[in-house]
This record gives sequence, C-alpha cells and structure tokens, in this order.
Amino acid sequence: MQKPEVVAVQKIFERMKSFNTGRSLFEEMSEMGHEEVVYCYDKPTGLKAIIAIHNTVLGPALGGTRMWDYQSEGEALIDALRLARGMTLKAALSGLDLGGGKAVIMGDASSMKTEALMRRFGRFVDSLGGKYVTAEDVNMTEEDMENIAKETKYVTGQSENAGGAGDPSPHTAYGVYQGMRAACKKAYGDDRLEGKKILVQGVGHVGTYLLEYLKKEGAELYVTDLFEEKVRTAVDRFGAVPVKPGDAYELEMDIYSPCGLGAVLNDETIPKLKCRVIAGAANNQLLDDKLHGRMLLEYGILYAPDFLVNAGGLINVGLEYLGIWEPGVVRQKVERIYDTTIEILNQSQEKNISTQEAAIEAAMWRIEKAKNPKAAFRN
Repeated sequence: MQKPEVVAVQKIFERMKSFNTGRSLFEEMSEMGHEEVVYCYDKPTGLKAIIAIHNTVLGPALGGTRMWDYQSEGEALIDALRLARGMTLKAALSGLDLGGGKAVIMGDASSMKTEALMRRFGRFVDSLGGKYVTAEDVNMTEEDMENIAKETKYVTGQSENAGGAGDPSPHTAYGVYQGMRAACKKAYGDDRLEGKKILVQGVGHVGTYLLEYLKKEGAELYVTDLFEEKVRTAVDRFGAVPVKPGDAYELEMDIYSPCGLGAVLNDETIPKLKCRVIAGAANNQLLDDKLHGRMLLEYGILYAPDFLVNAGGLINVGLEYLGIWEPGVVRQKVERIYDTTIEILNQSQEKNISTQEAAIEAAMWRIEKAKNPKAAFRN
C-alpha cells in the first residue's frame, strides 16, 4: 500500500498534467520565463538531480533543494520549474537582491540519501559558479546542507553550530501570520484573529509554529494532515479540533491556511470552500495562476498569495547568504510582509484583478526596473 503523502502528490501531478499542452521543455521555459535548466546524473552515488534557474536579474538564484521519490523525470521537472518561478517572485516581493531557482533530487530520501550523494550534489551546485545557491527544503536537513557545503560555498541555511542562521521554519510561520493578519484587516476591517475559526492544513514544522501564534491570538483552531500522529499532537498541544483530510475543504471556517502540499486550490476544491480568507505556507497553492486566482476573486474569497506571505524562511537564509543576517533585521523584514500584503490586496481591488495577478505584477515590476532604470513608474 502506498503511503498517503505519495498518493496525494500523485494526485497533484495528475492535476498539473491537465494543464500541460504538450509543450517542449524549451516552450515551457519560454512560457514561464526560465533562464536555464541543468541536469546531473552520477552513477556511483545514484544522484539524479535537476536545477532550474528562473531569473538572476536581481542576484544569484536562491532556492532550496527537495528530495522526493518522483514517479518520472517529467514530474521532477514540473516541480522544479514551478518552484523556481515562485522563488523569483518571493525574493522580488521581499526586497532581496536575489533571484529564483530550485533543485530537485529524484529518489527516496529514507533509503538513498548518503553523505556521498550530498557531496556529489554539492559539486553539481558548485559547477554553476554561483549562479544558483541552494538551501534546505522537503526531505533535506541542516546536516545535508553541511555536507553540501564541504563541496561548495554556494549554500545557505546551515545550523547555528556550523555558523548558519538555523531553522528557517519559525520565520516562515511568522510571515504567514503577518500576511494572515493583513488579509483579515482587508476582509473584516480588523486584523485581530481572536475568535476566528482557522483551519491549518498540514502541521509540519511551519504549521506547528503558525499554530503557536494563532493560539496566542485566541483563534479557534482546526487541523488536518495526512499523518494522524501529527494531528493528534496538534490536538493535544493546542486544543485544536481534528478534521479528516477529505472534509477539510467543506468546513465552515473564517480562514483556510494550507501549509502542506501545493495545487490545493483548483476546479475541484475552490467551489467547496466556505471561508473568506486564504493565507498559508504551502508553495504553489493555485494549480493555475490565472484561472484559479480569478476563480477565487469571483467567489469572493480573499487570497494572500503564497509566495508573498511564506517568504520569511527565504528572508532568513537569504540574509545569511548575503552576509547581513541579524535577528533584529530578519524580524523587521519579515514583519514588512504585513504592509506588502495590504498593498497587494489594495492593488487587486483597485484594478479588479486577482491578488495573484497583482502580486506577480508587483514582483515583475521590481525585476523590470532593475533591468531598465527608466521603468520608474507602474500603471
């Protein structure tokens, strides 16, 4: 029997395929604006990796490495392309002088990951000469970053013992919390979360830290996850109400916070939602930016774009890599997510475009201005 998270990921990729028009890799890169895609295969270690570099106008492409047992090279490529683009948008909106990229390693992390494989991957990263900087992501750890760092200096997100900034999860959660407050301010006229019925979908590291903030605010908490033990822990620790994964989308709630898998906002789920606000940490929550961003607008659901509100972790590791990391500076920059979210939501309302479109427009404007100093004004 397949693990529940594997089945869920397979469903996501099946949905993604429905939006694939049979374009070639070069056509996909052109459509999404990627600069470069690089493959690596190393028989001795079993390394099969892809690095997707989306945009380097603002600086080197920074983005984490995730290791996943993809069912095909096509799935791995789709994941890398979508995630790399999201990192570009995230860095631009955060005001960082960094571009966007992502790496994926094909394979079961529980059985295939070794120091030799990580070090070989480090040499792969190093071969790009600093165009891409890696960091921690799904199924990767601080120890993995330290092994990668034995082979390249183009890595960030190492442990505090190794001179790094440590776990980025608390910063990601804090940014989501600030973005959620801003969205509530827009939707309800008040950014207090006290008494709000909030469903957190996915209670891993980030989801758990987010629950801590929401608990302190006095929110009415509901949790769901593919792993029952994580749900039980959240119920015991935060007094949250458990929700079965299949019932999550139809729950009567004020705020839906997806903090697990991507592509959860699609043709099937959006019509079921009974909430006024969506703000969560998961990457690529919209299956299709234009279609489903607009659908949320038409349904009257205020969506805080994921690459805007979940940027706290990137800010943390980005400032570490740029050599300007300080706890106070990180906190201050993450807190700005509140103001940026308000700005994006206002732009969406004024232009009658989806919040996703407004956020992408703002991010790309900053990149365009860096390329062309004359592009000083936005319409």
